[in-house]
Amino acid sequence: MTFPRPRRSRFAALLVCAMTLGWLVAGCGAAEKSADTAASSSAATTTKITVFAAASLTEVFTEIGTEFMAANPTIEVVFNFAGSQDLAMQIEQGAPADVFASADVRNMERVAKFVGAQKVFAQNKLAIAVAPDNPQEISGLSDLARTDLKVVLAAPEVPAGKYAAEILAGAGVTVKPVSLENTVKGVVTKISLGEGDAGIVYVTDVSAADGAIDEVDIPEAQNVTATYPIASVTSSEHADAAQAFVDWVLADKGQQVLQKFGFLPPATR
Repeated sequence: MTFPRPRRSRFAALLVCAMTLGWLVAGCGAAEKSADTAASSSAATTTKITVFAAASLTEVFTEIGTEFMAANPTIEVVFNFAGSQDLAMQIEQGAPADVFASADVRNMERVAKFVGAQKVFAQNKLAIAVAPDNPQEISGLSDLARTDLKVVLAAPEVPAGKYAAEILAGAGVTVKPVSLENTVKGVVTKISLGEGDAGIVYVTDVSAADGAIDEVDIPEAQNVTATYPIASVTSSEHADAAQAFVDWVLADKGQQVLQKFGFLPPATR
C-alpha cells in the first residue's frame, strides 16, 4: 500500500524562504535609511559661502575655488562675478556676501564699514585689445583717437574704465567710444564679436579670451597698475569659512594660480 508523502518538510522550506526574504528586504531598507541619514548628515555639515569677485577674476577664481573646495570638502564656494562697482553696491544694500574681491581699492574703501581687514592679493596691467591678427593695424594708444575706429571702453565707474581713463589722459589721447560697458568682460565680448575695433582691458583678459582677441602692449611708462584687494564681509554667518578662503587666496597655493593666469603679485606681501 502506498501512502502520500508528508508535506511538512515542503511547508517548512517555504517558511524559511519567506523569513529569509523578509530579512533581506528589512536589511535593504535599513541600509537605504542609513545611507539617507549619512547623506543628510553630510549635507548638514557643508558650509556654503558666497564670494563676490570682480569680473576680471572669473577664470582664475573659478580654478582657485575648485582647488580650495578639494582641500576643504566641508566648504562649498559659490561665486558672484560682476563689475566691482555693482558688487560694492550690492553689499551696501545688504546682499548676502561672505567675501569681496575688488579690482580696485576705491570700491573696497566704499564698503569699508561692511568688511574686515583688507589685503591686496594681486596686481594687473592693461593692454589694448584688438581683433585677432590686428586687422586695423593699431600700434599704440594714439591710434585709438582715429575717427575710423570703433573704440569700446568700460564705463568710468568700472575699475577697468577708470584705469583706461588714467592711461588715456596721461598719454594725451582723446577717445570717443562707441560703447561704455558695465564690466571689462563686456569690452572683451564686443571686440571678439567684431562690434568694436579696439578697447582697453586687463592683460589677463586677453589671455583668458584664448585667441578670441589679440593684444597691443601699452608701454610701462604709459601704463598703470591695477590693485586687487580682498576682505571677508563682517555680516557673514560663516566667518571662519570666509576667512579660510581669503587666507587661501593670499597664501602660496592661491598666489601660484593667480600668477599662472598672468596676475602680478602684490607689491608687498
